[in-house]
Amino acid sequence: MKPSVCLLFLSAFLLSGCDQWPFGEDRPGSASEFPRANRPVAPTVSTRWADEDVRDRLGEADDVMSNAGIEPGMWVADIGAGDGYYTVRLSERVGPGGRVLAQDILPAAIEKLGVRINRERLDNVAIKLGAPDDPKLPANSFDRVLMVHMYHEIEEPYAFLWRLWPALRGDGEVIVVDGNRPIAQHGTPLPLLICEFQAVGYRPVEFIEKPNAGGYLARFVRARTRPAPGDIRVCNNI
Repeated sequence: MKPSVCLLFLSAFLLSGCDQWPFGEDRPGSASEFPRANRPVAPTVSTRWADEDVRDRLGEADDVMSNAGIEPGMWVADIGAGDGYYTVRLSERVGPGGRVLAQDILPAAIEKLGVRINRERLDNVAIKLGAPDDPKLPANSFDRVLMVHMYHEIEEPYAFLWRLWPALRGDGEVIVVDGNRPIAQHGTPLPLLICEFQAVGYRPVEFIEKPNAGGYLARFVRARTRPAPGDIRVCNNI
């Protein structure tokens, strides 16, 4: 799907700076300069989306990595890495000349993943503990950033995506894989995804249906600029 076609999906959404989803007041202080998302957040129920053998039989990882344009020598971030399904396969795909940074916001997941990385001797993989409003990635470092079956769990999407923006290299891409269904059903409606990315300075490039990965694959690049936190316009789908 071309950007001009992607924009048509936004017709179901209003951009508004008020009437936001009535969350409580327990936001991280570091997110206070950003608007609240006007939509619910899916709870994290597991660090594993599905059995790895089943996913491999469906060819999920190879298909997603190929559509994402991931090649040997690239630097890739695996956001919400969980048990490391993609981390392990990304390590093989980018090879010894590439690097993979596996990130999660759950300390227990990071600890468990670290054990797996050491056990499987993935020398080109590092791990990183992120935050709900900040992936904490180094600037100008990544050719691709993968967010697989986790976007619906991001509590502060505007702060998170805004702080992710500098981590991309010049023509780097953010790749989102999710289900095209309500957040309450552990998916992200495509119009909402596009709207939130555009609101903080990204441009949609392509949308591909991915039934073998449970939904769709969406590719984004950085726009020429990103807005100041106070200028972000909220996507209102209420």
